[in-house]
Amino acid sequence: MKYKSSPVKITMIFTIVFVALLVALVVISNNKSETNQRITLDKQPSIEGQPTLGDLDAPVTVVEFGDFKCPACKAWGESIFPQLVSDYVDTGKVKFSFINVLFHGEESQLGSLAAESVYKQNPDVYWDFHKKLFEEQPDEDHDSKWITPEKIIEIANGIEGIDTEKLKSALESNSEKNEVSNDEEIVTEFNVQSTPTIMVNETVIEEPFNYEAIKTAIDNALKGN
Repeated sequence: MKYKSSPVKITMIFTIVFVALLVALVVISNNKSETNQRITLDKQPSIEGQPTLGDLDAPVTVVEFGDFKCPACKAWGESIFPQLVSDYVDTGKVKFSFINVLFHGEESQLGSLAAESVYKQNPDVYWDFHKKLFEEQPDEDHDSKWITPEKIIEIANGIEGIDTEKLKSALESNSEKNEVSNDEEIVTEFNVQSTPTIMVNETVIEEPFNYEAIKTAIDNALKGN
């Protein structure tokens, strides 16, 4: 005796199969998306001699390739960086370093020379100067000339612990040009094409403003993955 399948049963079976396929596609898509958000290289940038925030023995290193003239770098520093510090740097899991990029010519170079000079003079106030210099970046007319020796000294005057006369002398003599040149070599070595470029150990984060991608890369590094 033959039984005919109920149209309701057939509909239910098709529905179940369709939902299963849909879930599988979403999982595959998410995994592919996560993979596309990062690129793993065969090594990480050396941070020897670089300004570094956090415990030097922290197991994970995060590096920002940034430019003081870059609007996106300022935005990243205001929107992503504080959360990164709170979640990982202050907890001893991550050390954070900044490597200068000179994509905007003479002003980028001057800002980098000033920051390196402050770091050499007093590493404890480097990050205060770093933050203040970015804060002085205009919200509009980004191409206007605003990184000047006068502006640098003005900023430095407002930060306790910076000898402005030494800073002025360092700028006039380009005393930290070798440090800036070293950064340029690292930028070239790692083929940095845009700022900010964020690296977690050997991993380049494709979307630097995607904090979840940064977190995932850090958590994987902490697990040894």
